Amino acid sequence: MKKIVLTGGGTAGHVTPNIALLPELKKQGYEIHYIGSYEGIESKLIPELDVSYYGIASGKLRRYIDLKNISDPFKVVKGLHQARVLLKQIKPDVVFSKGGFVSVPVVIAAKSRGIPCVIHESDMTPGLANKLCIPCASRVCTNFPETIKHLPAEKAVLTGSPIREELFHGSRERGLSFCGFDKSRPVVLIIGGSLGAASVNTAVRSILPALLKEFQVIHLCGKDKIDTSLNGTKGYVQFEYIKEELSDLMAAADIMISRAGANAICEILALRKPNILIPLSAQASRGDQILNAASFEKAGYSIVIQEEDVTDDKLLNAVHQAYDKREEYIKAMKRSQLNNSIEKIVGLINEAAKKGKSK
Repeated sequence: MKKIVLTGGGTAGHVTPNIALLPELKKQGYEIHYIGSYEGIESKLIPELDVSYYGIASGKLRRYIDLKNISDPFKVVKGLHQARVLLKQIKPDVVFSKGGFVSVPVVIAAKSRGIPCVIHESDMTPGLANKLCIPCASRVCTNFPETIKHLPAEKAVLTGSPIREELFHGSRERGLSFCGFDKSRPVVLIIGGSLGAASVNTAVRSILPALLKEFQVIHLCGKDKIDTSLNGTKGYVQFEYIKEELSDLMAAADIMISRAGANAICEILALRKPNILIPLSAQASRGDQILNAASFEKAGYSIVIQEEDVTDDKLLNAVHQAYDKREEYIKAMKRSQLNNSIEKIVGLINEAAKKGKSK
């Protein structure tokens, strides 16, 4: 039986694409193992999926001054040793990495043991972890055409991001029923991430009375971000986080408002939902969401409002524009080359595994 080790973690964006690959990998006969961190979100999500999970030491590679910069390099070295031992025991044919700092020791260990590695870069420009991993990879999958210029030409492949199959099987009727909505008015779905996005939440609630004149609103506002004063408002529901019903809520949505994390916007693209993106500001990030959003805006998939530029009028006008011109946005998204991402990525994994065996 073919064996594969998946790695990636720290945030959901480094884990859910790996989860999306599991059904196809199992279908193709792979014995699947996962190496992640001890306490990251992957340590909670993966063991539930009948996949062998192994935790290793993981240290963050920071670009700023922090006392943990003294201890974390030792964690990386320890993680590298642990990964080498695990790979010797598992003997995988190939490693697939979705990034995050825990992936660095795994990819380097794979290279040292002659195991081919395919990695995936979600954002427009590679993050620090993947920059360290690229020299060890045989292939680098990307979401954006613009990313290819930042990568070795012989390694870069435009694939798009793996999308969880269940998202394509949502029911609009179930979504409306779950929210207590009717079919007479369109639905706006706001997603701010599992931890929420305070500025997005504030902006949406500021225009809520105007929105509710024409739309019904589903607001996924993040942990501890519920505004109890709005409970019971007709046409408005708010949830901290949704797991099982997410596909139904996305099916019910006519338009979406979201941050511009790569995984989230690739799901929006795959489901062809007209959308407004409010990327995380450069002050609060390395600016990757701003670049992601710019690419989607250029392709005609999205309306983009920078976080510092959000006003009531701008956001409300954007919602109306996205809805009024929804067919134009859907048509543009249908032209996207980022289809069949799982097939493309698993094809590259198979190719790498065969080359590894032939050595």
